[in-house]
Amino acid sequence: MMPSSPDRAVTHPVKLENDLMLRALRGESVERVPVWMMRQAGRTLPEYREVRERAGGFKDLLFHPEWAAEVTVQPVDAYGVDAAILFSDILVVPEAMGLSYELVEKVGPRFGRTIRSASDLASLHPIDPHKDLDYVMSAIEHILGALHGRVPLIGFAGAPWTIFCYMVEGKGSKDWTLARRMLWEEPALADALLGQIAAATTAYLRAQIEAGVHVVQLFDSWAGSLSHSLYVTRILPHLHSILEGLGGRVPVTVFAKGGGHFLQDLMTLPCTALGLDWQTDRSMARSLAESAPGGPKVLQGNLDPSVLYAQPGIIRAETHRMLDEFGMTRTIANLGHGLYPDIPADHGRAFVEAVKSYPTNTRETTTTA
Repeated sequence: MMPSSPDRAVTHPVKLENDLMLRALRGESVERVPVWMMRQAGRTLPEYREVRERAGGFKDLLFHPEWAAEVTVQPVDAYGVDAAILFSDILVVPEAMGLSYELVEKVGPRFGRTIRSASDLASLHPIDPHKDLDYVMSAIEHILGALHGRVPLIGFAGAPWTIFCYMVEGKGSKDWTLARRMLWEEPALADALLGQIAAATTAYLRAQIEAGVHVVQLFDSWAGSLSHSLYVTRILPHLHSILEGLGGRVPVTVFAKGGGHFLQDLMTLPCTALGLDWQTDRSMARSLAESAPGGPKVLQGNLDPSVLYAQPGIIRAETHRMLDEFGMTRTIANLGHGLYPDIPADHGRAFVEAVKSYPTNTRETTTTA
């Protein structure tokens, strides 16, 4: 485990024109709540689909820094969000460790081999982000140049449990039975794999920070597949290890989808913010965040993405209700999961504009206007 004492904070050569999100993460008073959307880069935007068609596929975009930069910046123009998030994929880490994968259209990721034994584990190697993930580092350089300080850039990685699930199962799953089975049947092997993932993730995120990202986020997309006790005893220590390894150099957000049943335990993590899914009670989360060990936590979220299928008036009213419940301090507006591919781009813009119009006329009634 790396030392838990904070490293020197990262300084950026270009001053940000819009630092609203960073001020909110510091707990400062803000003139309005900052907003961005998970999976904002791509999916709903026609300009993204044009670049992807030109590239030939999703992974082709990942490996071409200029294209990755282009689609990262697109939402800043299209939606008017207060942050850009690196266009990449959580599965680049297991690939850098030696476990390659393919993305099958309309099916999802498929790994050629999996980790099921000690010999499988021995085939993995520690990563050198500047060698194994040099295309990501190059993309960050291109993105920062294209943004030129307009908004902060968010880097990210998958959390250990989510990456573990894919490395053990080799594909997506409804309940991740094989991964959960390994936790019980072969605890030493499971913990060793989780530890290797945590070490690789720490190195990867440190490299992103050195390359210039302003914030990083850990995505634990499959956290909700585990019980409270299993997550807290077997997974949480690896999250602690990553966060301690990052040394407080930039703000860190942890998003554990489906993790509402252990939210109080997530509050013990030495992170800046917690992302909430749409099933998490906001008042309960705010109460826990204000009394979190080590000081209050920032909350990010958590509008149900399906609300964005509604008419703009309903989107506005539901968004303002969310902000009424969260309050303006230590809040970052977002969705409770990523944008769905068939949500109209105009409805994404309606959400962003609803956040920007708050607190004016905040006590709206739900309409279809």
